[in-house]
Parts: sequence; C-alpha cells; structure tokens
Amino acid sequence: MDPASLVGIGLALVALMVSMVMDGGNPAALLAPSSILLTFGGTIGAATAGMLMSDAKNLPKILKSAVTTKVTAPDASVGVVVSFAEKARRQGLLALEEEARQIDDGFLRKGIEMAVDGADPEEIRDILEQDVDAMKSRHRAGAKFFADMGGFAPTMGIIGTVMGLLHVLQNLSTPATLGPMIAAAFTATLWGVMQANIFWIPISNRLKRASEIEVRRMELLIEGILAIQSGANPRVVEQRLLSYLSPKEQEAARGAKDGAKAKAAA
Repeated sequence: MDPASLVGIGLALVALMVSMVMDGGNPAALLAPSSILLTFGGTIGAATAGMLMSDAKNLPKILKSAVTTKVTAPDASVGVVVSFAEKARRQGLLALEEEARQIDDGFLRKGIEMAVDGADPEEIRDILEQDVDAMKSRHRAGAKFFADMGGFAPTMGIIGTVMGLLHVLQNLSTPATLGPMIAAAFTATLWGVMQANIFWIPISNRLKRASEIEVRRMELLIEGILAIQSGANPRVVEQRLLSYLSPKEQEAARGAKDGAKAKAAA
C-alpha cells in the first residue's frame, strides 16, 4: 500500500485541529451533525446525479483503490520483460508459453500469449492499446466523480450556511442565542471547504496520477512484447524500454536487474 494519501490526509487534519486549538477554538465545535449530513450527503448525491448508476456502483472500489492500492512503477516491469526476451532468444518464443500462464499481470500475460500464438504484431498492438484506452476511460470516470465532489462540497457548505442564517434571522428576538447559531451556520461552510480540499480533490488527483503511471507501464509492456515477438536482442529490448523512463527510474531498473542477477548467482 502506498501511504501517501493516508499520510497527507492525516497531516492536513492534524494541522487543522492544532491550528484551531492554537487560536483558542474547540475542535468539538466541528461536530455538527446537520452540517456533516448536508455537506457529505448533498455532495455525494449531487455528484452521483451526474453519473450513470453502473459507474456509481464502482465508486466504493475506486475509493478503496485510490487510498490503499500500491501503484506499480514502470521500471519494475523492465526486468521481467527483459528476462522473457532472454529466454525467447535462447529457447525460442514457444518456450514462453508455459511461463506466460504463471504471470500475475493479466495485461502482460495476454500480450505474451498472443505473441506466442503468432498473432500479427499490428493486431497485438491494436488489442492491447484498446485495453489501455478502456482502462483510461474507467479511471477518468472515477477521477471525475471525486473532482465533481470537490466542486460541489463548498457549494453545499454555503447552502448550509444560508439555511442557518435564515434560522438566525427568524430568531432575532432572542439576541443571546444569535452567536452560537451564527457559528453553527458557518460550520457548514467550513465542512464543505474542508472536505473538498482535504478529501475529494486530493483523491481525484491521486487517481489521475496513478492512471498516468499505469498507462506508461502498459505502453512500455506493449513495446516489450512486440520486441520479444520480433526476436530483438535482449539488450536492445532493455534499451528500448529504458527510453520510456526518467533517469531516476532507469537507475532503479538497472539496480533491480543487477540485484536479481547477484541473487541468482548466489
């Protein structure tokens, strides 16, 4: 699990609470059930209204994935593809048939199996690129939902504040209660702005970033699979894949390969 989201959200909440205490406030004042219900419920409802029900059903899974799933970096796939290229070079492409069945990565397994079966390279590319496009579409839908929530939440907070102020205006005859009532009214705005900027927008950005990394990894795998099928030299395959990576990622990929060789030699 990549802890960045949980760490970031936790740090933001701690900073909010500590700053509130430093200013002499009481964090318990944030526990306003009506404000929480309106901002969370209204935000989720408004965002769901702009989606299809089939998309909405996947949201719990998307949220869990955004917070807990560890993204596989593209450099982690270089060593695997190069090892396949080396085996295909020594033993032939058919030697990968049995090993392909044991690959956990469904995308890589599918590509290797098509290459072993002798499918046309252009067909392989087209099929795998369609898989990439389908994944990007799913990821866009999830990221858009949370981005929409980030836009709706402050508005819901303002609606809650206006509702609270209407209640204040209806009770001007009791001045002693106006202060607490106004404070409670503005709590809704605080909740709306807080959840938008601490929860929904960061989650949307994480989904977008994770999608970018996964797309790069899949594009790297496509090139590797086609290079293996064409019988390219494993060193050429490695250099082609490394060209997809940043200098830091290239260094990490080479280090992982050297470590694997040292372990195998031991």
